[in-house]
Amino acid sequence: MKTVNLITLLLVIVGAVNWGLVGALDFNLVAALFGDGSAITRGVYILVGLSGLWQLAPFARALRIDEPRAEAGRRFAR
Repeated sequence: MKTVNLITLLLVIVGAVNWGLVGALDFNLVAALFGDGSAITRGVYILVGLSGLWQLAPFARALRIDEPRAEAGRRFAR
């Protein structure tokens, strides 16, 4: 599961960088690498979108954790 989380997080980062480039420079890196509208480009977009959905679960878990209490528990557990 950790491997899947790391891969999906990496894909979400790729998507964020690509959107940053589109917004700042009007340059779509994914389309430039694989061709505008190609099957590979569409596949990358689909994988990035699915990765974003997958990352919702760890995000929701992180929001439920009470960080100060979790930190205190770790300090006293040692």
